[in-house]
Amino acid sequence: MTIQSNVVKMKEQIGKVIMGKGETIELLMNAFINQGHVLLESVPGTGKTMLAKAVAKSVEGDFQRIQFTPDVLPSDVSGIQYFNPKDQQFELRVGPVLTNVLLADEINRATPRTQSSLLEVMEEKQVTIDGETVNIPQPFIVIATQNPVESQQGTFDLPEAQMDRFFMKLDLGYPSYADEKTMMQSHRENEPLEQLTSIFSKEDLVGFQNEVKKVKVTEVVEEYILDIVQATRNHQYVDVGVSPRGTLAFMRSAQGRAAINGRDYVTPEDVKEMAPYVLPHRLVLSLDGSTIKSQEDVLTEALEEVEVPAEYGVAK
Repeated sequence: MTIQSNVVKMKEQIGKVIMGKGETIELLMNAFINQGHVLLESVPGTGKTMLAKAVAKSVEGDFQRIQFTPDVLPSDVSGIQYFNPKDQQFELRVGPVLTNVLLADEINRATPRTQSSLLEVMEEKQVTIDGETVNIPQPFIVIATQNPVESQQGTFDLPEAQMDRFFMKLDLGYPSYADEKTMMQSHRENEPLEQLTSIFSKEDLVGFQNEVKKVKVTEVVEEYILDIVQATRNHQYVDVGVSPRGTLAFMRSAQGRAAINGRDYVTPEDVKEMAPYVLPHRLVLSLDGSTIKSQEDVLTEALEEVEVPAEYGVAK
């Protein structure tokens, strides 16, 4: 059982629920095999939550969902020490983060204090509650959703530190005319989401996570990755460029793309194709720059500035 064959099965199964999003499903699988968290951003009603649920149901493991609102507290996410009157002592109750797949729905509706409760668990796979540290079972993936159209209506922008912890940021977008017609027909009498079954186990996913790390990255490709990263940091309209954490995510996403395509080595094409999903949300533009450029514009210019290596010396 290979990574490539499982992605094919995932696309086939989830495609019955979310039509025409094969590439997005591949990208989500890329994040899964790299132990990376994903931020889904799109207008309301495009299927962000349903896609997250469909992916979670395809993996055998525990699933928890948090519906973020302004009144959700940090303890509602991470957990709390509570007093048990029966035993007359305090007991630890870990929150919904104690799972394998965590859906953080409409994460930007939560206050910054509540958002920050996810920082430790997303990076270190552990949660600290009143001084007591609890390790989160592996694998652990956060799929968060947010609606950009409501950015000025009762929502709070995610801090830079949290944005940097998301392996990828994906825009679901609207389906095509044909895909939306197929969706109407398939959802008319049935609920396809309820018919999904797990394709692989938690142990399989951990095996894939170990396998993808072995995908070869030659020195030429490493330098290509670093040149792109440096170009974002040196751009005139960028205050904060891609972080070292982002550099590692960039490399790992290229390894993931190679594995999904059945290769054990990374090509410059893998690197270039993954850049729009891994880098833009990590860029902080200057005040002047943000009025005339988007993060995607800056990345496009950086990719055009850096020469793509013609030969990359595939390692044997």
